[in-house]
Amino acid sequence: MPILNSIFSWWMKKRMHQIELFTKYPIEVQDEWFTELVTAARGTEWGKKYRYDEIENLRQFKERVPVQDYDQVKPFVDRMMMGEQNVLWPTEIKWFAKSSGTTSNRSKFIPVSREALEECHYKGGKDMLSIYCSAKEDTEVFTGRTLMMGGSSQSIDPARDSYHGDLSSIIIKNLPFWAEIRRTPDRETALLDDFEQKLDLMTKICAQENVTSLSGVPSWMLVLLNRILKDQKKNDISEIWPNLEVFFHGGVAFTPYREQFKAIISSSNMHYLETYNASEGFFGIEDQDHQGELLLMLDYGIYYEFIPNEEWDKEHPETLSLEEVELDKNYALLISTNAGLWRYKIGDTVQFTSLNPFRVKVSGRTKHFINAFGEEVIIDNAEQALKAACEKTGAVIEDYTAAPLFLTNQKAGRHQWLIEFKANSISSTESFTSILDDKLREINSDYDAKRKGDMALEKAEVISLPEGTFYKWMRNRNKLGGQNKVPRLSNNRKYVDEILRLI
Repeated sequence: MPILNSIFSWWMKKRMHQIELFTKYPIEVQDEWFTELVTAARGTEWGKKYRYDEIENLRQFKERVPVQDYDQVKPFVDRMMMGEQNVLWPTEIKWFAKSSGTTSNRSKFIPVSREALEECHYKGGKDMLSIYCSAKEDTEVFTGRTLMMGGSSQSIDPARDSYHGDLSSIIIKNLPFWAEIRRTPDRETALLDDFEQKLDLMTKICAQENVTSLSGVPSWMLVLLNRILKDQKKNDISEIWPNLEVFFHGGVAFTPYREQFKAIISSSNMHYLETYNASEGFFGIEDQDHQGELLLMLDYGIYYEFIPNEEWDKEHPETLSLEEVELDKNYALLISTNAGLWRYKIGDTVQFTSLNPFRVKVSGRTKHFINAFGEEVIIDNAEQALKAACEKTGAVIEDYTAAPLFLTNQKAGRHQWLIEFKANSISSTESFTSILDDKLREINSDYDAKRKGDMALEKAEVISLPEGTFYKWMRNRNKLGGQNKVPRLSNNRKYVDEILRLI
């Protein structure tokens, strides 16, 4: 195994030269991908509709091709799911990643081409290993297995091997041999539809393996690890997997979960590496010891545009290219991809933390914020405030969501936070609330302005939820596992009221 580990580590590190190349020439690499994508799609129905054969530069592309959201692209996707080809992309599309629908109540089905799978998603998986191996020269991650929590999928047309499901299920079903032999649990278990049955089986199977790395969404991985600890009657994952050294995580912000992982994994050799991957593409990897700052991956078959905050709600927004962005400003992400998404709004917002190389942090969602009183609180604000409150009180958060309580003629409004704390980790919700509210005022001038005098906005309210509340709520919504996640901030009370009724 040491020899195999050395070979795999050497192979992964070879990719670092290409990564350094696109960090050195980012604009040129993006320009090349823009030309390649437009050229490839000239003969598609979409390409003919918008006369891609006449597009010679980015200005023409922006003028000709409208910005898309899922509702606008859905009719094309529906036809592709029925078997039509050469609609948005020239090669066969037979896989569709089912989104958790965090920006609307309906499911979204994102086309996944063979090119997107290999040149984007798999490349991202290899690059996170390359970056990790390059930073950790003495890694032994390849001496054991990677624990991956897969989703499930449903067949569309067996004759075409066409199906839809969680992106993780599409990835696992098509993994190359070298990756499949390193993964646990077995494919049949990983792809089970019944999430709770899957958890039970994974608890038994994975505890017997030599697991050296974890990969998945923090919230669901934590559920599994705690179940394994309970089943094995242990207090520390290091007692079960002494060689565990890294968790590659993505899908949700890691801040609320970091202390929980540290509490059950005591090993000083444990590392955490964040990735920014979604059904639409693999976008970023943490490449240095700066939590939440992700190197924007520029050679994955994706061309990026960025919509400034003031343009989000416009039908034809002005967009910026990579060379036009500025530090610390909020941009909505717009992508054109090698799976046939064209100028597509994925719903995420990012802020650039570095322009050389280009690094971003995910600041929130275009639809996930609270702005009931003009306060414009985004997820990044929430994470900072919660982190400060946890650090000063010793509280540990399992999960949370927040929404406004609207003002009336008799009373000002306020933000209502539903938080599930780890058992016995909080002694005073009042102290926690004060720190949370004060931190929001410190980092968000709009929130602070609305809080002055308690005229429009009173001090925040924190409601401590019973243990297991969010799990029960997600189960009731049939949203267990996969890339399903608890919505953090909402500008209406739909989710909050559902949870309050549940308890």
